[in-house]
Amino acid sequence: MLLLDGYRFLYSLNNLDLFYMKTNEVTVKPLTEADYGDWCKYWQAYLRFYKTSLTEEVTQATWSRILDSNVPIYGFGAFDGAKLVGIAHVVLHPNTWNATDCCYLEDLYVDSAARGLGIGRALIEQVYQFAEVHNCNRVYWVTDMDNENARYLYDKLARQTDVVQYRKDLPL
Repeated sequence: MLLLDGYRFLYSLNNLDLFYMKTNEVTVKPLTEADYGDWCKYWQAYLRFYKTSLTEEVTQATWSRILDSNVPIYGFGAFDGAKLVGIAHVVLHPNTWNATDCCYLEDLYVDSAARGLGIGRALIEQVYQFAEVHNCNRVYWVTDMDNENARYLYDKLARQTDVVQYRKDLPL
């Protein structure tokens, strides 16, 4: 165990997962099947925040992928005691510019009542540690230009790039 900046880092060498606990009893750890009900509540709130919705089929597929150790999608939860207060999803993937994987922080959501308490920072720092353990060359994410509260935190934790994203949604 290592104490650094008020965090206790706990390493599980069997499966290379990395956990840490903030000393105020907020724990960030991988999501488990038992977290589904609370995860789903935050997943739906996250989708509403971005003014979108997904079918139940997509939600179930997302949850299944998070739990499937054969799929490089991972979910983390921030817990205040036993209560889930935030979630983060990451995707590890190869790229053409490095020999190691990238870590895409695809989704991050913190309960509105828990914002400003360091939960978002704890989730992002967990993702950084997870990516390091998995030998990733970078962690990256996107957010809306007008997501000012989140961008205030992100500006402290990462460098904003000049990349502009283009997208073409394809029919299924």
